[in-house]
Amino acid sequence: MKIEIKILDINIICILRDNLTADKIALILPLKSNISVWGDEIYFPVESINLELEDDAKDVMELGEIAFWIQGNSIAIGFGVTPVSVGDEIRLINDANVWADAVDSKQLLKLKNISQNTQIEISLLN
Repeated sequence: MKIEIKILDINIICILRDNLTADKIALILPLKSNISVWGDEIYFPVESINLELEDDAKDVMELGEIAFWIQGNSIAIGFGVTPVSVGDEIRLINDANVWADAVDSKQLLKLKNISQNTQIEISLLN
């Protein structure tokens, strides 16, 4: 299953992973929110979906991985260095569940110029 993330003129197509986090997020789509910016990461809260950390949860992401941050009940998209990164890694503040992967991970680099409170939309694709 695929989703589309839209922010301004940026469209990022992602493939959902086969895990409970992806299943639960798919059930609440489509969604719209305003993003917060933290270094080279954007995140935004979603309605409560009552998730726990999955066995493969992690804090250091690969470019293109889309995460769900349990403590903040938020979707988090890292695309570069954050305030807690060591070197040039993409590090989130806590372990998070990876639930989707961008088809073209380089598309996420376009998020570097996105401002706080910009609207994001995520929807399922057929």
